[in-house]
Amino acid sequence: MISPTLQILVPATISFLIGMAITPAVTHYLYTYKTWKKNSGKHSLDGTPASEFNRIHKDNEVRAPRMGGIVIWASVAITTLGISALAAILQTPALEQLNFLSRSETWIPLATLLVGAVWGFVDDLLIVGPGGEGLPLPLRLLVVFGLSVVIGLWFWLKLDVTSVAIPFGAPLEIGWLIVPLFVLISLALYASGVIDGIDGLSGGVYGSIFASYAIIAFMQNQIDLAAFCAAVVGGLLAFLWFNIPPARFYMSDTGTMALTLALGVVVFMTDTLGEGMGIAPLPIVGALLVATVASNLLQMFWKKFYGKKFFLIAPLHHHFEAMGWPGYKVTMRYWVLSVIFAFMGVIFALSAQ
Repeated sequence: MISPTLQILVPATISFLIGMAITPAVTHYLYTYKTWKKNSGKHSLDGTPASEFNRIHKDNEVRAPRMGGIVIWASVAITTLGISALAAILQTPALEQLNFLSRSETWIPLATLLVGAVWGFVDDLLIVGPGGEGLPLPLRLLVVFGLSVVIGLWFWLKLDVTSVAIPFGAPLEIGWLIVPLFVLISLALYASGVIDGIDGLSGGVYGSIFASYAIIAFMQNQIDLAAFCAAVVGGLLAFLWFNIPPARFYMSDTGTMALTLALGVVVFMTDTLGEGMGIAPLPIVGALLVATVASNLLQMFWKKFYGKKFFLIAPLHHHFEAMGWPGYKVTMRYWVLSVIFAFMGVIFALSAQ
């Protein structure tokens, strides 16, 4: 008999070890095929050159390959499918208990993770290819929107999710509005993927967030979902091992799109579906993601209506760099804050039910 705690820790450990094992091969191919931007420089959302960003990061964008997110989602996929396959072949009680691939809890988040990974991979391929232009932003948003609509309809029609948990109160019945709510949260999470901008920054932040939801799912007795989140944390830790400044590779879209889309599913699965609270704690657990998106929106608003910037650079973490903070200092402080917000969010989720 394997305890629920081991059912979570074992997949996390296996995912970490797989990530460590496959990284040398991934690194070899990324460097062999020179999967980095051929021309440095970015443009703001309004189309103008991001002069301050380009001043700070001109050389960084072309010094390391993209697609490091492969390490994360490949570790999770190999762990999940590998344990499931071994359990089916060997049919031992221990492996059957460790098998966390289940229709009720992990099929949707795993499928979403892989779909996001594939679309992000295509975008990365176009960015590192001739011309250096990825998928147009409207197309990427359309993909996220379409996938979110399908999953939102699945939650509403198939899983009968029609309400959201309210802190210290009864769930709020919203019926079909659960679909646009899921779409909105998914788009917001996808927008927060721009936090992948400094060596090691996004990996540490996402690691804290998924660890939080592993705890929340565990306390709801959604052991398979908790194990999935833990496997993601294991893959992220392996990624971080090689991404401590200076980074060996960047997570890029194949990582951020996979993680943000899967996170949206996890958030909803730990809400009323899990008889708990998953949506309300998200702004706390993901406070740094909120700050990232909010800083971008505020910057655009300020430039449009006042004709000047509010931040030296948006999103916020680049503003701190422009102020003179070294990238590693921004990363370390974001890691500290992400752990603090993660603990606060978990405590809130467990106490506000």
